[in-house]
Amino acid sequence: MRWPHRPRRSTLLRAALVAALIGLAAAVLQTPSGCPPAPDASASPGSVASPGSGPDGDADRDGGTGPSAPPAAATLPLPDGAVGVPIRLAEPAALAVVRPGSRVDLLAVPAGGPAAEADLLAPRALVLDVVGAGAVDGSSALYLALSPEQAHRAVGLPEGSRFAIVVRG
Repeated sequence: MRWPHRPRRSTLLRAALVAALIGLAAAVLQTPSGCPPAPDASASPGSVASPGSGPDGDADRDGGTGPSAPPAAATLPLPDGAVGVPIRLAEPAALAVVRPGSRVDLLAVPAGGPAAEADLLAPRALVLDVVGAGAVDGSSALYLALSPEQAHRAVGLPEGSRFAIVVRG
């Protein structure tokens, strides 16, 4: 009895890579979209930190709601008198250094204008959420709490305007 020819090493490698990619795709598709983030390593087991509280459970000075607020995924509640505005940055790498609760200065460069002519639209804007920080397809954005006047200016800029942030300490 004669055995059929054995597959070559490159064929086996391709088959293993295809199987690994299919397994990865299945794992990603199985993860529900509403999954809560992993618990903070600094929190004690079984405790849930509120979005407006610091590590010791006290409300922060930026208008946090304190420990009685309902827990949210990673977004902060919208402060009174503010409106939430999603902003796509010209340099998405800046999203890696901001977190919900950070304060940033929002700058805008009108379409066709040089970067040296950046206008300060919103000083000390509160970051409510960072969406898609690792995305490379342009879907990443900051969700900022702005006053209605600041939001009007940001949304009313001509198409092609670029936004940048300066992170505050």
